[in-house]
Amino acid sequence: MKIAIMGAWNSDSGVSIHAEAIGREFLRMGHKLVVFSFIFESFHGSALIKEDEPYVYRCFSTCEAKPVFFNDSPFLKEDYDVFIVEDLGMLPKYELKKIFNLIRKKALVLTVIHDGKPSSDPLFYEFQWNGVICFDYRYMNFLREVYPQEILKCIEFPFLPWNIGNKCEAREKLQLPKQKKIVFMFGLAANSTYEIIPWLNKIKKEYDIHVVIVSNAMTKRNLLKLLFFKLKYFDLSKRIVVELRRKTLSIEDLYHYLSAADVMIYDKHSAPHVVVSSTIYQCLGSGCPILARESNFTEMIQDFIFTYSNFESFREKIRWIFTCNNQQKDTLMRAKNHIDHHSASHIASKFIEYFKYLSVNKNISSEAKQ
Repeated sequence: MKIAIMGAWNSDSGVSIHAEAIGREFLRMGHKLVVFSFIFESFHGSALIKEDEPYVYRCFSTCEAKPVFFNDSPFLKEDYDVFIVEDLGMLPKYELKKIFNLIRKKALVLTVIHDGKPSSDPLFYEFQWNGVICFDYRYMNFLREVYPQEILKCIEFPFLPWNIGNKCEAREKLQLPKQKKIVFMFGLAANSTYEIIPWLNKIKKEYDIHVVIVSNAMTKRNLLKLLFFKLKYFDLSKRIVVELRRKTLSIEDLYHYLSAADVMIYDKHSAPHVVVSSTIYQCLGSGCPILARESNFTEMIQDFIFTYSNFESFREKIRWIFTCNNQQKDTLMRAKNHIDHHSASHIASKFIEYFKYLSVNKNISSEAKQ
């Protein structure tokens, strides 16, 4: 098949994580791929993390850009059988609408819904899709109110494959202490680090802890709070060290840090709408235990991670993790088994099966009209 994806690519957004996970699998399966993505001056995410591949066109801005930029030439000249739109809400919808019927003439058209609630923009619903894809029943519950049931399809968010690295080698490569307990946080989620450091400080007598935070996305306010905690707790005890590294991680670098860490902490409070934690789907395959705040970010994957709601549950779970007890081993085994059946390769195969189903039904429908 010849597949086109329109949306974020090679950035650190959840949309890009999804698009790249299935897109790269399409290539490995032998399909052809072309990607239409945001221009460098107006990309979707907090950072671009790697150079583009030859099949990537950067040809439009976000819908929020002033003015909106849209180059329709790549969409019209490229040949493809399937056209997938990732996160329509961030795209220049008015400009896409102008050429949408031309795209429909040569390809199946599908959209992957990343919004956690119905869009308030009427233009959002003016596109005639062959398929509307969502991640689970929570999305389906509100989407069936605005789309015909027959075009709705649940295909789960993909996990990256199980890939455990060598802890000692990773720590040496990253210049991290070999004998301490490494607590890792990164990206946007690191903005809540200041909530966790006081908790870690309370258990510093039990463990020699080194906190490493890798983020280019922390706000100035949270950086000041982090600086305060670094000074306060470093002065109180050398048994807890907080280190901030200002950078954006590629997938390869991220997995080095996950291999080096004893635990990754994901401290995000619930959102007011349906959400998926693309970060956890991205990281779980590293085998690094993930300790996350109980929230609607984690409600679909609680069996495969460790969760906390207060300091007492946080302390209990981190003890499980640091001592590698049976609860820790059982949770990681469940995670591995789940990833084996929900990895990017399996999810990409579900997309291909759905494309074939839609293609057959589209042909039947065309013949019936004749």
